[in-house]
Amino acid sequence: MPDTPLEVPSDGQRIQLKDGGLIVPDRPILPFIEGDGIGPDIWAAAVRVLDAAVARAYGDRRSVAWMEVFAGQKAFDRTGEWLPESTVQAFRDFYVGIKGPLTTPIGGGIRSLNVALRKALDLYVCLRPVRYYDGTPTPVKHPEKVDMVIFRENTEDIYAGVEFELGTEANQRFMTWLSETYPDEYAKIRFPESSGIGIKPISLEGSQRLVRSAIRYALDRKRRSVTLVHKGNIMKYTEGAFRNWGYEVAEREFSDSVYTWAQWNRTKKASGEEAANQEQEAALKSGKLLVKDAIADIAFQQTITRADEFDVIATMNLNGDYISDALAAQVGGIGIAPGGNINYETGHAIFEATHGTAPKYTGQNKVNPGSVILSGELMFRYIGWDEAADLIVRGIEGAIRRKQVTYDFHRLMDGATLLSTSAFGDVVIESMA
Repeated sequence: MPDTPLEVPSDGQRIQLKDGGLIVPDRPILPFIEGDGIGPDIWAAAVRVLDAAVARAYGDRRSVAWMEVFAGQKAFDRTGEWLPESTVQAFRDFYVGIKGPLTTPIGGGIRSLNVALRKALDLYVCLRPVRYYDGTPTPVKHPEKVDMVIFRENTEDIYAGVEFELGTEANQRFMTWLSETYPDEYAKIRFPESSGIGIKPISLEGSQRLVRSAIRYALDRKRRSVTLVHKGNIMKYTEGAFRNWGYEVAEREFSDSVYTWAQWNRTKKASGEEAANQEQEAALKSGKLLVKDAIADIAFQQTITRADEFDVIATMNLNGDYISDALAAQVGGIGIAPGGNINYETGHAIFEATHGTAPKYTGQNKVNPGSVILSGELMFRYIGWDEAADLIVRGIEGAIRRKQVTYDFHRLMDGATLLSTSAFGDVVIESMA
């Protein structure tokens, strides 16, 4: 089946990129993918919330021209392709869009539709803000201390997919080459005859553009710190290099605005710890952003025990995958966790529900639409529509405070009212007032 042309709304206008910034019209065309499984249910609720927020914030002055594009099962049924080129091109041409959860095709071909979209548009930042909404069920004592933004590198690390399966010719050839060329490194492999092998690429360019974006974000929003989370004490030339390259870009490009722990260590070595502490204290009092680092396993512990010491976190792909979901568990779970995939240089961005398709709930109008709603809030903030974004936050807070929630929260809250997906959207809209 051939790829079918998309219907471009005739009454909308394209977002443009000029001088490195987005030019957003009053009726931008925003592509959306409904999603698989529970996707249609949560999108139906979310789009009403997003439109209501825009209407309340701007009246008739602004609105969104939604343009449906296709991926996943719906695309396959229409075109025979899981990710048609027309969909990738639409996100490329219109710059900013949003999507629901997508199924991963079984068998050969695309390993992940989400990863394929990120690669096609080089969306190197996975943006995952995590904050607590008063009244949300939580397993921790002080969830109100959780207010962090994760910058997860989206294109490298073991997710780059350089692997050699045990029993394949490629694995044999690689092992032979490794043993002959680097015998000392080969000797570190405990069971070389029965090992699959993966290569972990971490680049200078990939690391620094991620950290650069995190620092700019923190400075623009007057956040307190950026923490580089890594396992560089073990993986010195990948994760350790990420840390070092992060400090380099911070000091080279933001020297007037940041103070780094690399500076602190140099001062300590030259003049002692007291002098280093005084230097850091003076820098922070003057309004500079603190750029520091933490070993990954310690960071996982301290984001629970000392959550208020973390603000913006910049880390690699695998660490970021783990830590963003672990933090979400402290503040209500992944069902209410938003996400965005962004290339800050080209302006391209796709915001998305961070959970899966939950096929057993398909068509039941049951699941929490909070993740895709709050991803829409992120999207509006990205295009500069902060007033609409603020109303969405107010609506979500109001619905939770009123204990009018979907089943995932209802089962954990005393005295709550159980709502369907669509009814929860209604309450969010009402709560904007």
